[in-house]
Amino acid sequence: MISLEEILLAKERIKGVAVHTPLMKNENLSEEFSAQVWLKREDLQPVRSYKLRGAYNKIFALSTNEKNKGVVCASAGNHAQGVAFACNKLYINATIFMPVTTPQQKIKQVKLFGKDKVEVVMKGDTFDESFQYASEYCDEKAAIFIHPFDDENVIAGQGTVALELIEDAKTPVDYLFVPIGGGGLAAGISTVFKALSPETKIIGVEPTGAASMKTSIQNGINTKLEDIDKFIDGAAVKRVGDITFEICKDSLHDIILVPEGKVCSTILRLYNEEAIVVEPAGALAIAALDFYKDEIKGKNVVCIVSGSNNDITRTEEIKERSLLYEGLKHYFIIKFPQRPGALKEFVSKVLGENDDITYFQFSKKNNRESGPAVVGIEVKNPNDFKAIEEQLTAMKFNYQYLNENVDLFTHLIL
Repeated sequence: MISLEEILLAKERIKGVAVHTPLMKNENLSEEFSAQVWLKREDLQPVRSYKLRGAYNKIFALSTNEKNKGVVCASAGNHAQGVAFACNKLYINATIFMPVTTPQQKIKQVKLFGKDKVEVVMKGDTFDESFQYASEYCDEKAAIFIHPFDDENVIAGQGTVALELIEDAKTPVDYLFVPIGGGGLAAGISTVFKALSPETKIIGVEPTGAASMKTSIQNGINTKLEDIDKFIDGAAVKRVGDITFEICKDSLHDIILVPEGKVCSTILRLYNEEAIVVEPAGALAIAALDFYKDEIKGKNVVCIVSGSNNDITRTEEIKERSLLYEGLKHYFIIKFPQRPGALKEFVSKVLGENDDITYFQFSKKNNRESGPAVVGIEVKNPNDFKAIEEQLTAMKFNYQYLNENVDLFTHLIL
């Protein structure tokens, strides 16, 4: 549905605006997976994500009459920043709708990139509500809506990532891991590789909690999910694009689902080992390597690092999700006997010398034999958890394990 010629044209349009980002070999990942692993660093774009490519190509391609009407988009993150940057460069007015829950850091970035060409409107509690307000505004003002992914010019702009990748690759690429949200990046990249390197296996990567593309391909029709985990916000959509679905269903070799906790562990690892700061969606492709470790051994592998707009206020949640995924943090509701020394007995006889209480909530109830406490325990090794459970049982503590009770865990902890 998108031609190679359209993507080559997009490359000329974005020249001097979007950066030709480096393709960098990562020695640690290469050694770990016994492969040649390269990272395509789209986090080094001026707006710190690939979204600038598609937004600029779309807005540049508008007619003079359309440009004079101004453009509109709805976004809580990277797409908004790409549109703002493009409009400032092209001297076009933009109205950007963002949910009222958007962190101030992201709002400031949009205003910074757009300067006097952008008006930010805070409407709706969610992206879907902001999207609805933006659509109504377009109808009222006859403005031009810039879709974040389901648009041919946007897809063509994202496809320029693949043109650079093929140009820079020293050897043919065997496996290419691409994060999927609405599917614009995957659709653009797979179009290029289908024409220029059809032997390359394109592996799409989605969060486990927002598997909209995989679900749609399995169903044979573009399917809207009822509920999603919005943590990996750059790749968490309920419904992929109609155009992107039609391209991806015939172009992707496979789609891997990666747990959100695994992504968090990857974010922390990249920061600690490589001094690379990525957002959750930016870590998706790298996090998927573990699930393909047998297939990629000895191969030339590329991962798209899609963005680095990470909000520092999310750091604690990222650490928490990582520890839970790695089996290093465990939460319980424990009914403590209401007598002196009960807690001391728990600490001395249930916990090991390397175990640490990181969370404790307890309120003493009068005239009760026991009182429930929510207790969070961090262990040094995942195998230490078994000993804690055995001791709780041996000491006859009445307890409930929370990690596996999603609803109760979310209510009490997250």
